[in-house]
Amino acid sequence: MRLTAFFALTSGDTYMTSAADGLAALEAQLQQDLEYLELPAKPWVPVHTAYDQPVRDVVVIGAGMCGLAATARLQLAGITNSIAYDTAPAGEEGPWVTFARMETLRSPKSLQGPALGLASLTFRAWYTAQWGKAAWQALDKIPKEMWMNYLVWYRQVLNLPVQNGVRVTAIEPAGSLIALTLEGATPARVYTRRLVLATGRSGLGGVAVPSFLQGVDRRFWAHSADNINFSALQGKRVAVIGAGASSMDNAATALEQGAARVDLLIRRQAMPRINKMTGIGSQGVVHGMYQLPDAWKWAFVEYTATTQTPPPRASTLRVSRHTNARFLLNCAINAVRPEGDELVIETTQGPLRYDYLIAATGFSNDFSGRSEFAAIAPHIRRWADGRYQPAMGPARQNMLEAPDLGPGFEFRERTPGACPVLSHIHCFNDAAMLTHGKVSGDIPAVSAGADRLVRAIAASLFAEDVEQHYASLQAYDIPELQGDEWMDATPLLNQENAL
Repeated sequence: MRLTAFFALTSGDTYMTSAADGLAALEAQLQQDLEYLELPAKPWVPVHTAYDQPVRDVVVIGAGMCGLAATARLQLAGITNSIAYDTAPAGEEGPWVTFARMETLRSPKSLQGPALGLASLTFRAWYTAQWGKAAWQALDKIPKEMWMNYLVWYRQVLNLPVQNGVRVTAIEPAGSLIALTLEGATPARVYTRRLVLATGRSGLGGVAVPSFLQGVDRRFWAHSADNINFSALQGKRVAVIGAGASSMDNAATALEQGAARVDLLIRRQAMPRINKMTGIGSQGVVHGMYQLPDAWKWAFVEYTATTQTPPPRASTLRVSRHTNARFLLNCAINAVRPEGDELVIETTQGPLRYDYLIAATGFSNDFSGRSEFAAIAPHIRRWADGRYQPAMGPARQNMLEAPDLGPGFEFRERTPGACPVLSHIHCFNDAAMLTHGKVSGDIPAVSAGADRLVRAIAASLFAEDVEQHYASLQAYDIPELQGDEWMDATPLLNQENAL
C-alpha cells in the first residue's frame, strides 16, 4: 500500500506527497546539512600495511544501534578505513526483530538516539517525512519493527561500511596490531589498529544462567534471549522468572501464542514501580557520570540495581489482561528438577509444576568463558581487581565482573605490560556502564557515547602517527601567496636613510 505524508518546506507551505517523496526530500536535506558542516571530514589517517595485507584503522564488531553509531561517527570524523562486522543477516542486527519481544520501544519517541546531533538523521525526521506531523503527534511509542526499519535506513543513507554474516572467532595480539579470525569473510584473518566491541546487551559474557538451572535439560527451559518456539508452548504451563521488562514481554508472548497458564515467579515481595534513573536523566548524568569518583559510580549503579527498574505499564498490562496469567510475589526459587515430562520448581511458596520455564535473568560480564576472547580475557582488568573497595557498598558479582575501562572505553591491563594491545580495544557495549554510565547500550545517550569513543580513537591514531603527520607538515609546499601581492620597500627605505 502506498503511504502518504506531509512534508513541510522551508517556506512553511505544506504539500501532500508520497512517503517515498517525503523520504527523498529528507535525504536531500541531510546531505545538505552534512555539506554545510563539511562532513564527512576528509580522510587523514596514513595507510598502514602488515603481514602482506592492508591494515584496517578500526574494526567494529556488531552493527546494531551502537555499532552503527560508532561506525557513522568514525566515517564522519574522516577515519574511513573502518568496517563493521555482524553475524546477523542485513536488517536483523541487534535484538529488535529477534529476541526483543516487546511491542514498542520503552524510550520516549522524541529522543535523538544515534542521530549524532544531526536533526535530519533522527527517527522523528524519518517518521515525519513519510507519515506527517499529525501522525507523529498521534504516535505513542515506537513499534520495535519500525525502529529496525529506521536503523536500516540510517545505515543506507550514510552508506556505512557493514559486512553481514561474519563472526569473529578469535581476537589476538599481533605486535602492535590486533589480529581477528573471521568466519564468513575473505580474508579470514584481518589486522586492525583499533577494535570496537559493540556487542550490545550480551556485552562480553553472554546470558546469565542461575545456578539452579545449571545442568537442567534444555528441552525444559530457555533464556529470554534465546530463539524460543512460542507456538510449541500452546496448551502448556509456563513459568517466567522475574519482574522486569523482558519477563513481561516473554510472558505476554507465551500467553498470546496460546499457553494454558503463565506464572511470573517474582522473588520480591512487591513489584518495582519507580524508574529511578529515568527520573534524574539529564545531560549532567550523560557527561558527568564518567568523571565521578569510583565510590559515587558504584553507589548510583548499586542503588538502581537494588531498587530495580520497573517493567513498562503497557508491558505489564499486556500480561495481566489474560485471566490465565499469575503474578507470584515473594516466590524465590530454591531448586529446579525434571520429573518425567514435567519441571518441578521448588520455591518459597512450595513446589510448582510446569511444562516449560523461561529465565529472564539478564546478562553476565564474565568474559572468561567466551572462546573468542581467550587470548585477551586473562589480561583484562575488572572492577574486582582493586577498583572496588568494600567501603563503596555491597559487592555485586555482575558489577565486580565489569571491565575497568579508560576514558575512551579502552580496556586496561590487569598486570601492566602483560598485554599492551588492550588499550587499543574499546568496550562500547552494555558492560561499560559502571565506568562510563549508560552511553553505550541504550537509546537516550548513544550519540554522546559514540562521540566520546571516536574522539579518543582519533586522538590516539594521530599520536601514534605523529612522525608521519610532522613529516607531512614539513613536506607541504603549496603556496598561499604567489609573490606578486606586495613589493619589498626595504631598498627605498635604505635610500631615504642614506640622504
